[in-house]
Amino acid sequence: MNINWYPGHMKKTKESIKKNLSLVDIVYEVIDARIPFSSRNPDMDEILGNKPRLIIMNKSDLADKAANRKWQAYFEEKGISSVLVDSIKNKGLEDVVVLSYKLTEEKKKNLAKKGIKNRPIRAMIVGIPNVGKSTLINSLSKRKGTKVGNRPGVTKTTQWIRIKGDLELLDTPGILWPKFEDKEVGLNLAFTGAIKDELLDVENLAIKLVERLNSISKTFIQERYSVLIERKTPYDILLEIGEKRGCIIRGGEIDFDKASYIVLDEFRKGVIGRITLELPIC
Repeated sequence: MNINWYPGHMKKTKESIKKNLSLVDIVYEVIDARIPFSSRNPDMDEILGNKPRLIIMNKSDLADKAANRKWQAYFEEKGISSVLVDSIKNKGLEDVVVLSYKLTEEKKKNLAKKGIKNRPIRAMIVGIPNVGKSTLINSLSKRKGTKVGNRPGVTKTTQWIRIKGDLELLDTPGILWPKFEDKEVGLNLAFTGAIKDELLDVENLAIKLVERLNSISKTFIQERYSVLIERKTPYDILLEIGEKRGCIIRGGEIDFDKASYIVLDEFRKGVIGRITLELPIC
């Protein structure tokens, strides 16, 4: 699948991040715990430089527990703090606050020496589309002040949000990068919904997802949809899923498009299981 998507607002976002970096004490880099590598913008290390950073592994409830631990160990080896978060159920939020204080302790001391006290800790939230930044902000602020949605690219402007206590957040729109050099990265982003389905061949994407899930464990598709997968192609498996789910159109044919959306939607919601699509390379 040839994915090459770089909307103009993402270029502006990159420039805005660089411009506002000096205003903040720490950066929250939000990633999707199911695809920690693919959901990290490779430009971000260069953009952020040595600014204190906390990687927030959001949607950790949808990812494999053992894989979550492996990724946290990986980031720790890289000298980057990370925290597991389920922003919808408010899990891990206290850890975000505690680590924010810890990582900005030196900055607070320096400000105190200059006579600047009680200044809020200022954090910038960055991340690619659809990793759950807006939901995280709403959960941290305990209000519904930020426009959110299930579709990528909802946040379009930067905005400051005051959090209870001495913490302020600068939200930024999601930012991808000009070209996906790695085909697997593009697929992972498409599987998890970081790229709008309208830009993709959904049927082909669903076939690729079935193939990927079967390569991780043959139980995911088999147990969820009660289909035998041995000696069957992903296409045949998807047809059988469509038949079992009643995706029938006039003439008794399978509505392949509808079946494709069912599998993609149930994967994204975690209905098929807690699944991590990639593991760290040590």
